[in-house]
Amino acid sequence: MDNQLQTIRTEPESLESESPQDALLVQIYPTGSEIGTRYAVGSKPLFIGRGSDCEIQLNDYSVSRRHALVQPNGDGWTITDLGSTNGVFLDDRQVTKSALEDGIYVRIGSCLFRFLTGGNVEADYHEEIYRLTIMDGLTEIHNKRYLLEFLDRELARSQRYQRPLSLVLFDIDHFKQVNDDLGHLAGDAVLRELAGRLKETVRKEELFARYGGEEFVVVLTETPCEDAVTFAERLREAVAAHPFAYASVTFPVTISIGVAGRIAVEGFTPQELIQRADKAMYRAKHAGRNCVRVWTNDDPPTTRV
Repeated sequence: MDNQLQTIRTEPESLESESPQDALLVQIYPTGSEIGTRYAVGSKPLFIGRGSDCEIQLNDYSVSRRHALVQPNGDGWTITDLGSTNGVFLDDRQVTKSALEDGIYVRIGSCLFRFLTGGNVEADYHEEIYRLTIMDGLTEIHNKRYLLEFLDRELARSQRYQRPLSLVLFDIDHFKQVNDDLGHLAGDAVLRELAGRLKETVRKEELFARYGGEEFVVVLTETPCEDAVTFAERLREAVAAHPFAYASVTFPVTISIGVAGRIAVEGFTPQELIQRADKAMYRAKHAGRNCVRVWTNDDPPTTRV
């Protein structure tokens, strides 16, 4: 689910005539042809929903026909839930009616928007578009595109100066069952909550990224493989000990983790390091899940990247 630059839409509307008092809703999730679409929020009520009579029409099963209403309130804008099935959320807080603040995240079903207002909406919009090229809209961590660029740079530095570098790859155990039992909105909530909990454990010189679906990667610079295993165990324990909940249902979540370190050969690529961590992760799956496994030289590389 990589946010590719070419999928970001900067149309359909121009902002040249907008005043500083105007605002935008910018769609940031799900990825696809709609990502980056901007909707002008002005002086007239704006209905959001699946119905054809809505100003913002979202063709998504999780969105009600008339889901929400955005309207001016004198000195700003408010959003009102119109009795939708899946609710309206601002920064993951469910609301019935609430003021919209600059930069806040608005979730309508499984669709996620960023509300922008203030002195220079055009500049804020283009900054948001740039952010979407390197960040995953759902989890607010870096995306696969940025991961591969970062890993390529760090591998080159690691090889040049013969410094250690390790990669931790993990995914959520039985994630399909969460989607099947509780729905895809619950799956999205798990991904957001897991990312929010774990990103605090990553140092600023390291990288935490969503690799795709329910898979995540941590790149540990200046870290030998044995220390990466210790770090991976802390991640595993943190997830297993955390009670996840959605719609008043609490359930456990665990992760399986593969660890691989850089080997001292010329031309060692990001794909080769990811392949080795991927192989180790699948051995963790076969070992019963909720555990950590390390790449060894006896294991052939996988072909899945």
